[in-house]
Amino acid sequence: MTLRHEAFLDQVKERGEYETPHEAERAARVVLALLGAHLVGEVRAQLAARLPDEFALILLNPLQSAEPLTPERFVRATAAWIEGATEQTAAWDVSAVLSTVADAAGHDLLEQVLLQLPTGYDLLFGRPQPT
Repeated sequence: MTLRHEAFLDQVKERGEYETPHEAERAARVVLALLGAHLVGEVRAQLAARLPDEFALILLNPLQSAEPLTPERFVRATAAWIEGATEQTAAWDVSAVLSTVADAAGHDLLEQVLLQLPTGYDLLFGRPQPT
């Protein structure tokens, strides 16, 4: 089931403890653009189908990445794209957005997403995997 735009942003806003929907949307746009650069094929398309249209388009038309980013570099890249962000605030942004994405994806699709990402992304999605 696809989340409505407002419902998605409300979840990100609540989890990120943002004061305004604009802050939540800014975080969502950056994180989804970076995430989209790491996903390919049917998995990316299926995930996009679970997101509101505006955010699905961002995921499907990502920023370019020359190589997969480790979770730490993903957070640093997020910080670089959000004006005034630090690595600590970017980690918060990533967590707020990706935990919302994880809820929208559901368990099975999230497992497929995690298979395309470097080790450690399960923590960014708020879904630690057993080792």
